[in-house]
Amino acid sequence: MLKTQTCIKSIASLEAQILKSGRKYLENQGFTEIVVPRVVRASGSCENINTLFEVSVDNDFEWFNGKKAYLAQTGQLYLEALVPLLKKVYCGGDSFRAEPKADNRHLTAFYMIEIEFAGNFKGLMQYIEGFIGAIVQDLSKMSEQKLKKMGLNKARQKELAKTKKVFPKITYSEAIKLLQKKGAKINWGDDITSAQEKILVKHFNNQPLFITHYPDPLWDHGKEIEVEKFFNMIPDPKNPGNVLSSDLILPYAGEAVGAAQRVHDLKTLKYRLENSRMFKMLKDKGGSLDDFSWYTDQLKKNGSVPHAGCGFGISRILKWIKASDDIRECIAFPINRQNLI
Repeated sequence: MLKTQTCIKSIASLEAQILKSGRKYLENQGFTEIVVPRVVRASGSCENINTLFEVSVDNDFEWFNGKKAYLAQTGQLYLEALVPLLKKVYCGGDSFRAEPKADNRHLTAFYMIEIEFAGNFKGLMQYIEGFIGAIVQDLSKMSEQKLKKMGLNKARQKELAKTKKVFPKITYSEAIKLLQKKGAKINWGDDITSAQEKILVKHFNNQPLFITHYPDPLWDHGKEIEVEKFFNMIPDPKNPGNVLSSDLILPYAGEAVGAAQRVHDLKTLKYRLENSRMFKMLKDKGGSLDDFSWYTDQLKKNGSVPHAGCGFGISRILKWIKASDDIRECIAFPINRQNLI
């Protein structure tokens, strides 16, 4: 998708501002930036192993001492390993996804800022609100001339300024009931589609919306559930059958932040990993617990603390800021299976 120089300049300027605002907020909150690996074992994947890019040398996919290596999708576990030492950590970098199709919401490489900190689920959502709020606040202070250079106008600035400091929150189960009430064809246990996310956001006056407490995939719900997140999410002690997780849904963009309180007990972590759908996919590709041994070994040796974290999809945040229907129009050089440059 070719863009004019003016268009590329404005997109790059806006992206730089979003990253600057986000990083400034995290630094002011006492987070330490960490550089994490981008060629990894399967421990650098998200919930869908099948979207990993395998790395080869001379067409040898087991060049790393007879083991497979992949392009990273997340730095989560590397950050988690440092929480007991540094308390608040974050990283930034590309997340590589072998997306099956090219559309207006997905890319095969997109920039993500991730955080992990010693704390709980409530504190996590406050950090997410603070991160998004810092971006809006910085944009609200800019002159019309600066906004124009970033491809924005005063009208959009005023719309963004209406963003609440505390976002509305709805549980997954409440979201399903609300969607059914509005005529959507969805059952409890299904994934919420992008079209259904728009219905929910509209119901809450086009504000950023938290959908929380997703079903625990390791709980016996009496039926197969479609919705499943990363294995390392702690069960909600007050609501059995759910996990302490949340997705932030942004107008125009949909899911932009995935978040959860993490399991910090080794025994529970191994149980949830070995019984996850993700691990079954990994075994089908010839993987094993050894792919996660570096993390489980350090957890066994050094222990951990209660902690939580999330990943901010910068391209999705830009999609919201620009009020755009197409993510490919929101970054300077969009990469998907139709466009490799």
